[in-house]
Amino acid sequence: MSVAVRRPVRTHAPIPTWFGVGGGADSMIEVRTEEDVCRGLEIDPSPRVLGDGANLLVDDDGVDGVVLAMGGFGEVAMDPGGAVAAAAGANLPKLIAETVRRGLGGLEGLAGVPATVGGAVVMNAGGAFGQIADAVARVHGFDPDGHRRTLERAEIDFGYRRSGLHGWVITRVELRLRPGDAAGLRTQVKRVMEYKKQSQPMAARSAGCCFKNPTVTHDLVGDDGVEIARAGDRVSAGLLIDRAGLKGLRVRSACVSERHGNFLVPDVNGSARDVIELMETVERRVLDRFGVRLEREVVVWRRR
Repeated sequence: MSVAVRRPVRTHAPIPTWFGVGGGADSMIEVRTEEDVCRGLEIDPSPRVLGDGANLLVDDDGVDGVVLAMGGFGEVAMDPGGAVAAAAGANLPKLIAETVRRGLGGLEGLAGVPATVGGAVVMNAGGAFGQIADAVARVHGFDPDGHRRTLERAEIDFGYRRSGLHGWVITRVELRLRPGDAAGLRTQVKRVMEYKKQSQPMAARSAGCCFKNPTVTHDLVGDDGVEIARAGDRVSAGLLIDRAGLKGLRVRSACVSERHGNFLVPDVNGSARDVIELMETVERRVLDRFGVRLEREVVVWRRR
């Protein structure tokens, strides 16, 4: 008879993020099973959930409460018909590679998106080539009140970079993929990656796009008199940042990428607070110039 292993609660644990700056967790449980999630909820009814850290910035002072680090909770099962069940900590790029190898389509448009499956669902990760919501069949986890729940796709409030699942602890995601041609899927992955390499600073220490692309409520015109967007259009946040003259803008150890305005990059050994102040400066300058309020895609953790 197997005996469940109780994971130790780590104290003063570092929180790895793609920014490479910021503080750690007062308490952390490295999740391997759903029992670990339950234990974390017993200690802290509102734990923070850490996936790949690709869309996260942690304040330099770190965070209190419990952090559930999901990266070790990554079992995946799939069948040839396209049904995939993935634990929340499953690595999305690896899952994409495996589904493409098996000729299962539906995730290839997310190539190059660094995330765990659970994190990708919570933020409805995606880009120009698709979003994960299109492949979700149902989600299992704990709601903000700590109740174990299963939601069908139609019950989830998916939208542009949102799911309505913030505050949930996702434990497992079921996906419905479609059998297809593996060679064609590999070609699409290459196309997506080539597009990203040409337009984004892939090697930069950043969390990718910092801001969501806003839907504007009024016509936008550049300094040259050329129309940027019409009311009701969704416009690139990077374009607005660029047209506001903010590429290369620096706040001490953090700067706006010269290659893509929606990438904010800290120096090695930089400060999370410098990145936060840079975010605030970009938000204020875009609002002043265009009357558009940018909404962050990057999640910032601070002490409660």
